[in-house]
Amino acid sequence: MILKNFVVFEGIDGAGTSTQIKKLVENAPEKYIATAEPTSGPTGKFLRRMLSGEFHVDEKTNAYLFAADRCEHIFGKGGVKELCESGKTVVSDRYFFSSLAYQSVSCGLELPQLLNSPFPLPEYLFFFDINPEISLGRVNARNSHKEIYENIEAQKKIAALYEKVISMYESNSRLREEMKIIRIDASKTIEDISQIIKEELEK
Repeated sequence: MILKNFVVFEGIDGAGTSTQIKKLVENAPEKYIATAEPTSGPTGKFLRRMLSGEFHVDEKTNAYLFAADRCEHIFGKGGVKELCESGKTVVSDRYFFSSLAYQSVSCGLELPQLLNSPFPLPEYLFFFDINPEISLGRVNARNSHKEIYENIEAQKKIAALYEKVISMYESNSRLREEMKIIRIDASKTIEDISQIIKEELEK
């Protein structure tokens, strides 16, 4: 299922997804609603504490928690599905593609795929492709306290899994007719990337 009016930005830490969503909404607040995963709801707040390193959970538990947070994000009252079906364009910083990449590092792809199979695909998927060493340099420059995945070994594994996941969807001829996947060279300037996104969404 494709959810019309739903736009997703994906990429490893430091790829620039948050910056671009902020610019998109600032430039056209009447057109776009920004959201993110993990959410600001109770489960999302728990996940952010876990990501900060405050405590540890098993990676399988992690996969279930992200799926639970996503379920409320998409299907809950006032959630993404309701907003999109009312004609609003919702832009999310991360979605289930990130779960397929991040959680698969430790628990394999099968469980994240199963848990996320009920969720609709976005109309647009922007994949921010970048060398992990460049993106991690950005993270290090802006943060004194890093999250649990923000190290070069993890980011290289996640980047490889992201590539595998995005390529899997790109190779599906049926889905290519419905979900538009746009690869972004995330090493470009903020202005250049912003212009590419704007042009794609206005086609």
